[in-house]
Amino acid sequence: MSFVVALFSVLAIAAVGCADDGDEAEVIVQTVVVEKEVDKPKPKPLVVYSGRSESLVGPLISDFEEVTGIEVQVNYGKTGALAATLLEEGGNSPADVFFAQDPGGLGSVDSLLAELSSDILDSVPDWAHDPENRWVGTSGRARTVVYNTDALTEADLPDSIEDFTKPEWKGRIGWAPTNSSLHAMITAMRQEWGEDRTKAWLEGIVANDVKAYAKNTPTVAAAGAGEIEVGFVNHYYLHRFIAEEGESFAARNYYTRTADPGSVVLVAGTAILESSDNKDVAKQFIKFLLSASGQQYFAAKTYEFPLNENAKPNNLLPAIEDITKPSIDLGDLKDIKGTQELLREVGALP
Repeated sequence: MSFVVALFSVLAIAAVGCADDGDEAEVIVQTVVVEKEVDKPKPKPLVVYSGRSESLVGPLISDFEEVTGIEVQVNYGKTGALAATLLEEGGNSPADVFFAQDPGGLGSVDSLLAELSSDILDSVPDWAHDPENRWVGTSGRARTVVYNTDALTEADLPDSIEDFTKPEWKGRIGWAPTNSSLHAMITAMRQEWGEDRTKAWLEGIVANDVKAYAKNTPTVAAAGAGEIEVGFVNHYYLHRFIAEEGESFAARNYYTRTADPGSVVLVAGTAILESSDNKDVAKQFIKFLLSASGQQYFAAKTYEFPLNENAKPNNLLPAIEDITKPSIDLGDLKDIKGTQELLREVGALP
């Protein structure tokens, strides 16, 4: 509801004295201010294309709806597929916001994105938003090696992810070759190592009979069950298993000791479509995600690294600054298509 101010003129008759020929009276005009409650126009529904799954972010989006009274219509899907849809739709897309799993997905559609204001960008560290200010990270997500604790200790694992191409790891590795975060990690490899070295790593992993899984969750499950000994995943999936199954779950995360793409810290992120006619609400939504309470949700519920310094990190995770990671500009991870072509070339994708 909203209020409008109405002015009413009130006539009052006041007796001012008496005379032989009768009472005299003065007319007094008084203005009274009244606030009247009226209906405020209902905001348009916000349309979000989300490459983050409903199980991860659905509750937070519901919180936004409850707090603001604004309806959010969400199209869930894989980040890469949604990016392709946005490119196909172009300026006719119904989407207001793209909520992506990784910076590569955002970078692949950067020509469609509106520039974000400084009050949004200043909510996160400089490394966690696009250098051209078209997208902003919402949570940190480290790449890691999940390993089976019955078969291995951390001391058994090599310093660098590059060393998993050695013959002794044959038949012991798992990954999710269609996963967009893996694609982002490989794109980071191409930036850090170059095309030839990255291709050689991929060929070595394929030659080691790597087992393919549909996504990160079954990869971590396979590591815990001993079906594989190591897997290349995002860090937070392990903690979801431990929360559900307890500390006896037989897998743990390893962050590579060498500063290589094996432990690159990526971000999930969000952006506003330039074609959106609902930018004010879209901005409100992003600010909600980056608020201390929104960031605390990511820390507590999804086991991710909060990017707003006012949110408390999850004590189950290492400090983000303690992870040995390469110096990679996340804004450069745009060529996901080139990475997918490389994966096809080495036989990792059909």
